[in-house]
Amino acid sequence: MRILLIADIHANWPALAAIHERFDACLFLGDAVDYAADPVPCIEWLRQYATAAVRGNHDHSLAQRVRVRPAGTFRRISAALRDHHYRVLSDEHLTWLAELPVQQYVQLDGRRFLLLHATPRDPMDEYLEADAEQWRQRLEHVQADFVCVGHTHVPMHLQLGHLQVINPGSVGQPRDGDPRASYAIIDGGQVEFRRVAYDVDWTVRQLRDAGLEPQILAAAEWVLRSGGGAAEPRS
Repeated sequence: MRILLIADIHANWPALAAIHERFDACLFLGDAVDYAADPVPCIEWLRQYATAAVRGNHDHSLAQRVRVRPAGTFRRISAALRDHHYRVLSDEHLTWLAELPVQQYVQLDGRRFLLLHATPRDPMDEYLEADAEQWRQRLEHVQADFVCVGHTHVPMHLQLGHLQVINPGSVGQPRDGDPRASYAIIDGGQVEFRRVAYDVDWTVRQLRDAGLEPQILAAAEWVLRSGGGAAEPRS
């Protein structure tokens, strides 16, 4: 079985549309919205193709209408796009986001997958990169072959005994210095990370058309083109 693993699309439809992979199942690890300006086709794609999906912190914040405190580069971008998201998303889209599970176990190809956005201790918000010992502590009581996460926007693969932790990186806003859309394929239990270039100019035009003020637009464009930029990583 060929499994497509994606996370952190962040309303960047040009990035998601650039992924052309054959797959038997698609697992989505949260954050369909925020940071870019085209959430509708991203959500519609997920509703059609995702075998299983979980809620990210931005999905939750948007659907629950949590006010964004515009402190730091990423939060300023998010706050500036909130009204645009509410204009283009329907109540049905917001309900879909709100009803996504916080974590989910799925059985595929004879293997058990735990899906969540961040960590088992805090499924939507804890920020944890490739620290094997800290992951061992959080996975002490987890019974799975694969734990699949997002949130950091940085690809990661840890082998912890019988269990593997995989972060496919971000489709819509990578932060590892490589601006190409990031995702992973699991085929027969073997993990392969992949990147694909997409039309960043298209994404920037969508942000401009959404009415971002020049300073915020420049910051958003820098993050997209630099693969992370010099911006705070935790949001």
